[in-house]
Amino acid sequence: MDPYIGKLLDNRYEILEVVGTGGMARVYKARCHRLNRLVAIKILREDLAQDAEFRRRFHDESQAVAMLSHPNIVAVYDVSRSSELEYIVMELIDGINLKQYLQKKGGKLNWREALYFITQITKALGHAHSRGIIHRDIKPHNIMVLRDGSVKVADFGIARVASGGHSTLTQEALGSVHYISPEQARGSHIDARSDLYSAGVVLYEMLTGRLPFEGDTPVSVAIQHINSIPLSPREIDPSIPEALEAITMKAMAPNPDNRYASADEMLADLEEFRKNPNINFDYDLSEFTPQAEVDDDRTQIRPAPSSHSRSSHQPRRSREYDRQEPEEDDEDAPPARGPIWPIVLAAGAVLLFVCLVFFFLSRIVGAGLFAPADRYDVPNLIGQLYEEVEQDQELLGRFTLVQGETVADESEPGTIIAQDPDAGDQVGEGVTQITVTVSGGPETVTMIDLTGMEYQAAYNTLRDMGLRPQVPTYQYDAEVPENYIISYTPLEGVVLAPGDKVELVVSRGPEKHNFAMPDLTGMTLENAQSTIRTYNLGDGGRVEEVYDAEVPVGQVVSQYPTEGTQVTEGTDVNLQISLGPDPSAVQEPDPEPSEITRDVYIDLPEDAEGMINLRVTQDGREIFNETVNANMQTSVPVTVTGMGTVTLDYYFNGVHGGSMAVTLEEVVLP
Repeated sequence: MDPYIGKLLDNRYEILEVVGTGGMARVYKARCHRLNRLVAIKILREDLAQDAEFRRRFHDESQAVAMLSHPNIVAVYDVSRSSELEYIVMELIDGINLKQYLQKKGGKLNWREALYFITQITKALGHAHSRGIIHRDIKPHNIMVLRDGSVKVADFGIARVASGGHSTLTQEALGSVHYISPEQARGSHIDARSDLYSAGVVLYEMLTGRLPFEGDTPVSVAIQHINSIPLSPREIDPSIPEALEAITMKAMAPNPDNRYASADEMLADLEEFRKNPNINFDYDLSEFTPQAEVDDDRTQIRPAPSSHSRSSHQPRRSREYDRQEPEEDDEDAPPARGPIWPIVLAAGAVLLFVCLVFFFLSRIVGAGLFAPADRYDVPNLIGQLYEEVEQDQELLGRFTLVQGETVADESEPGTIIAQDPDAGDQVGEGVTQITVTVSGGPETVTMIDLTGMEYQAAYNTLRDMGLRPQVPTYQYDAEVPENYIISYTPLEGVVLAPGDKVELVVSRGPEKHNFAMPDLTGMTLENAQSTIRTYNLGDGGRVEEVYDAEVPVGQVVSQYPTEGTQVTEGTDVNLQISLGPDPSAVQEPDPEPSEITRDVYIDLPEDAEGMINLRVTQDGREIFNETVNANMQTSVPVTVTGMGTVTLDYYFNGVHGGSMAVTLEEVVLP
């Protein structure tokens, strides 16, 4: 049984279950009782927590990452440090990592989906880099894909802690070796461009379904990052657009000076490509060669002469095999052979005879009997529109087009996304048709009419439809009731994609006038209620009778809102009316009183927001009456003086919130 399951950290976070384990920490699903929400908690491993320097780095890096706030970065809510534990509290992600998503998709994505993901990843890196934070471990395992299709990058700054602040090829880095930059593999200084290299590898994998470098050991893969150039994406899949290939290879340039200078620069190219997939960036990819020079006696790496070249290993041949004939004075040389022309003539005669036999047989039996069957190359139709291909006889040649299944896809409706036979296959005379699968476009949602709906009902309806309602804008409206929808965008009937945003304008009701709350204390109940009506205040306030030795029977003891508070028309007013002295109160004074003073903490309601009035009575006597900020504190200290057991009653905004018995006794030390 895990020792942390069921434990309450800092009297706030209840550990529920383990959701992941890494090299440095274990991740738990937990509930924050203060805000009543589920969170993820990453607890540092016990053996690492014993290292004071490691704990310091872990804490400092976590504090820095907690300052990041971006929709494509996993949020860090809290960083805690105690004598026993070191942990960070993050948002709990409802989704899977990109590596798992790729596996579900068969190992690769269509280029439009890859573009959608890499754009979000680049935005996250741009935000972090602008605040001086480098990720150092960008890989599909650290990229979360949510149910709505959005992406969040996780574990910022953790790689720096794992490597002790250095860029050496540590055991932790070896686990991510397929995605590290050449400078990381060399142990050199790294900067934000190292993250862009890793992002380029992730894009390469999404587009091609394979990694740029493979090897039997992590070290062999790291060496390839330093010395080799991978196959270009279009050599693996010609349907990948040239401009997207150029972006990928520029991000993966071995020399950092040949890469994008910043995430914003890479994002600009991605946006240009998104707007025009046929754009030509005119990058000279032949310049993107490895920095390191390799010694002549080692395996040679051939630099790429063009964007479609790749590394090849050319072992040097030993010189002892360059000798073609033995030297004349070599006593050990084999004896010279006789002339070989008789053998050549004999072989030629046999070959001529076979050819003549074949010729006569072909003439007698038929010219086509021994001729190989004709084979035809299947053209590549993937990524093209069905209607255009159907009319392009030059492309189809001898083949005819047959439309098969239509499926939902991120591609433009009518785009061919699969074909049978596959592109590049060679088929015989009998195959004359190509059956294609056509995109029906992305899944769509038609916007409904929200006019006049209550806000919460509209919000729930939109979420059920797969749309994302944004934080609403509130406006006063004399006709639309409070908390009902005034307007919304997009409008009714607009076709949307799942996850699209919807903006809502919600009514605050008629605009109300503000004024200072009048003083009602000391009035009779009848006069107080008359004053409330005169000021057009609400009539839904509560009236409570309380014992009070100082205020005459039937008069107002206290009110909420208090005198002078700015209120609006229609505000309800809560009143407390005196019943006079408490008949059960003890009248005889203690001849030798020995009072005890101590602080008691009154918890504010969990759903309290903004300023709230707290009034506390001790055995019917008011001992505290202040307005506090519920956004800044969750409990309020109240000083209690007396002896024995006393009863405290506390009121929030004039409403009785509860009672507690407090025992005031001297502490007797053993």
